[in-house]
Amino acid sequence: MSTLEKAMGTRQQPLVERGNKILSYKDLLIWQKSMAVVEEVYHLTRELPTGEQWGLVSQMRRAAVSIPSNIAEGYGRQATGEYHHHLSMSRGSLLELETQLLLCERLGYLKESRVRAVFGDIQQ
Repeated sequence: MSTLEKAMGTRQQPLVERGNKILSYKDLLIWQKSMAVVEEVYHLTRELPTGEQWGLVSQMRRAAVSIPSNIAEGYGRQATGEYHHHLSMSRGSLLELETQLLLCERLGYLKESRVRAVFGDIQQ
């Protein structure tokens, strides 16, 4: 079970899966899952060398935080075009994070299995 699955399992059932109306960005399953990815990235980046604190660690955390942040901001704009634009920016941050994870693997900072576990979460 991935960290994302564990995190989602410990929280209340998402409103969108219970059939309730979406009243807030917090009710969006994609926002909830992306918040779990942020948590996982914060835990994962603690394993990186201290020399990467202002390099990869900072970049990965910013990219991860940007994912649910853009979903929330787009939802708050209450205009379909702007919402789609912010979802697109969120996807860009997701791909940025994926690239940084691959780099961590190539540099030997993270094991392939650890990176693949996060990829599984990202692809959800």
